[in-house]
Amino acid sequence: MNEKPMRKLTFSQNLAAATGLGASCSFGLAPYNQWWLLFIAVPIAILGLQGLLQNNAWRIFLAGWCFGFGYFIFAMHWIGFAFFVNGTHDLWMMPLALGGLSAFLALYWAVATVIAALLARRGHPLWLSIPPAFAAMEWLRGHLFTGFPWSVFGQMVDGMGGVEQAAAFVGMTGLTFLIWAWAASVYGIWVERGWLRWSCVLLLLSFPATLLLGQWRLATHPTVYVPGIMLRLVQPNISQNEKWREGNARKIFDQLLSLTSAPSSTGLPVTHVIWPESSIPFLVDESPTGRAEIAHMLLPGQTLLAGAVRRSAPRDDAAYFTSILVFDSNANVLNHYDKWKLVPGGEFLPLAWLLEPLGLRKLAALPESFTAGGGATTLPVPGAGMAGFSICYEAIFPEAVASAVGEPDWLINVTNDGWFGNSSGPWQHLAQMRLRAIETGAPAVRVANTGISAVIDAYGREVFTSKLNAAGAFDVVLPQRGIKFGNGTWLNVPLLLLLFCAIVLGEIAKRR
Repeated sequence: MNEKPMRKLTFSQNLAAATGLGASCSFGLAPYNQWWLLFIAVPIAILGLQGLLQNNAWRIFLAGWCFGFGYFIFAMHWIGFAFFVNGTHDLWMMPLALGGLSAFLALYWAVATVIAALLARRGHPLWLSIPPAFAAMEWLRGHLFTGFPWSVFGQMVDGMGGVEQAAAFVGMTGLTFLIWAWAASVYGIWVERGWLRWSCVLLLLSFPATLLLGQWRLATHPTVYVPGIMLRLVQPNISQNEKWREGNARKIFDQLLSLTSAPSSTGLPVTHVIWPESSIPFLVDESPTGRAEIAHMLLPGQTLLAGAVRRSAPRDDAAYFTSILVFDSNANVLNHYDKWKLVPGGEFLPLAWLLEPLGLRKLAALPESFTAGGGATTLPVPGAGMAGFSICYEAIFPEAVASAVGEPDWLINVTNDGWFGNSSGPWQHLAQMRLRAIETGAPAVRVANTGISAVIDAYGREVFTSKLNAAGAFDVVLPQRGIKFGNGTWLNVPLLLLLFCAIVLGEIAKRR
């Protein structure tokens, strides 16, 4: 392939092109699902990088950073909506938060670009060096500095039909590697000759093969439901402007009670009621009146799982947690789960000693930051086996939705997407919960204050989905769990094999 058109660009034009190509890749994510753009944008980006290989490492780093910045600023633009909730005080922080986060995440892609370029200088084909470099850096992005694995390429399988089923075998990082490899193989077909070109053809053909195998898996594993477990998903649809306004607590609590007490829409008794994240705007476990009203509302034998704020002790210096409380029908708290992956800038302020004097603050209403819980937890739910608990943002971490000890029969995620309005954020959040269901082989139940509530079977199919920004009480039977392939650690084995094969193939190509 003639590379002269890209080489005629000035360095500044190359950076602008890299930014635009990265931005175009972001449309492969939900709700747009235009993943086919990757098979155009990534090969062109590799072609541009090929023309920069003789430049110094700093220029290559900057080109990779621009590609990443273009991608992340568009992929996560929905974060900016949160600053409009209390725009008078918070809107000025939006460019700093969104721009700063995108600039920081782009550093991972910049390092991956340099690694791939250095391997290419040693003789490895560039198209073969990029997938393992980017997959490794994306894994690091999900773990370093508390981790933030939102918008990884692996999430683009949401729009790829049966390809999504590969999550059960290779996990999120493996999916990221495969998608980079499939997109990069188009460039390989473009420029390579002989056996390397045929290797690229075979690699690209594994994409439709994976899709067909995934479709076969779905066709041979229909949704099966658990008899006798009827869930009620309560979505009150309370705007974020109203949620913590003084004087609204009674009105909000009454709405939750009313939706919970509505007659069953299926004619079958409701066994478990689920309220969304921070649904109750007061410390309900410390309120005798609140618990008495819950006990009066629940039918004998019913269980309530309520997203709520709790504190470690009834005193001013206590630690505050965002939690899920498990109530029996007498409103006794049987158990609780505390969120342990807190949202930076939302539930706690990183580097508060530095940022608070500059006027920056977290978005959550409490004067103090929340305290992180003890870690991933799988807890018993009366009459419904073991559940893997997670709250909101934790759904993006494969290791956070269930404990490695205690196999979950189902996953529950309570959330509040009211911060993000009609943006792409709620859709991307939902897509990630579907992947958690496929990875764990457990059905997932997502209950949103406002956003999208859903029940997802063990193979990622949505058996129920609520409308965005709609109030209601939705009765759905819990699906049965499906097949799980090992545990989360086992999912790294196929990834390591893929990386090893890429390295070996690169060495063969270099020697020839």
